[in-house]
Amino acid sequence: MTVANVDVRSPDTKTVEISISGEVDLSNAEVVQDDIYGAVANDLIRVRLDLAGLTYIDSAGLRILFTLADRLQLLQTELEIVAPHGSPTRRVIELSGLDTVVAVQP
Repeated sequence: MTVANVDVRSPDTKTVEISISGEVDLSNAEVVQDDIYGAVANDLIRVRLDLAGLTYIDSAGLRILFTLADRLQLLQTELEIVAPHGSPTRRVIELSGLDTVVAVQP
């Protein structure tokens, strides 16, 4: 089974930082989504999603990111994704067009 770790940190009451490492695919996407959604309160101003430790993401993982972006847009919450230049995750984000919807930092 594919393993992904979701770590949540709240530097203040209006911001949450979520780091995902490992691999996200169909076999664990539901658990990863539940972990992310469980960390996102409706009154947040900013969500920072750090994917620097992510080594693989498939379409199920991308669905999580697009759905999260839509949800946060409705809540008027800023979403920032961190994905290093040249990483496989960054490439998938760019190919999917997610980088035109969400701010992606190096």
